[in-house]
Amino acid sequence: MRIIPAVEISEVIAKLAIDANYYLPADIYNVLKNSWQTEESPLGREMLSQLLENADIARNENMPICQDTGMTVIFMDIGQEVHVDGDLWAAVNAGVARGYAEGYLRKSVVDDPLFIRKNTGDNTPAVLHVAIVPGDRIKIVLAPKGFGSENMSAVRMLTPAAGVEGVKKFTLDTVLAAGSNPCPPMVLGMGIGGTLEKAALLAKKALARPIDRRNLNPDYANLELELLELINRTGIGPQGLGGTVTALAVNIEYFPTHIAGMPVVINVSCHATRHAEFEL
Repeated sequence: MRIIPAVEISEVIAKLAIDANYYLPADIYNVLKNSWQTEESPLGREMLSQLLENADIARNENMPICQDTGMTVIFMDIGQEVHVDGDLWAAVNAGVARGYAEGYLRKSVVDDPLFIRKNTGDNTPAVLHVAIVPGDRIKIVLAPKGFGSENMSAVRMLTPAAGVEGVKKFTLDTVLAAGSNPCPPMVLGMGIGGTLEKAALLAKKALARPIDRRNLNPDYANLELELLELINRTGIGPQGLGGTVTALAVNIEYFPTHIAGMPVVINVSCHATRHAEFEL
């Protein structure tokens, strides 16, 4: 049994909160750069150029990529041979609070979602997803999620008869309804299968997968590429100003489901699909 003090987890999370908000992942940056080269609209190219410049400034001057530094989503794979010494939940939130304070990141979380909506003051609580896995390590992925794009997400409980065409239609309907709101070019994380909440979790996890890595199942990999092509034909373009690059990627994760259903969740993300990870 390997013992990991909860305070170490807290320290890692504080650093990841800053890193994720300051440094655009290399896969996102590289696809943005390629998109700037292929975008057919002069205005679209200018928008992409500004997004690249913004990412450069954020990295070089250690400041947030976006003013919306998001609600903190954390995926934690804990090895079954690990014992966390201390209160894991408290450690996670202490790490988030420290990272958002030390990184001068905007605090955007309110305690009561409906009535009072008072800011918690430290961007806690985080949204924590824990999985128990083999081994004696802890893998932490931290993904700040801004709500300009989160608000454009959608769920549809499709019937099996809807099939692939139903998924395509739902995806395009969601993108067209989103328009410029999620600051395109966007990244779509899609979860297909399971139950409603499982599909939503899959969609969120899909956003943490590098966008230059396709699904291992060739059928889903082909669907990712086909949906990306269809989305980029909509003409929404960078920042909604028209062009041929409306999305950078479509990432799909899937799970077995009930014979009577086909849940599909689309988690929309902006070009700054931020995440950072570390293994203890």
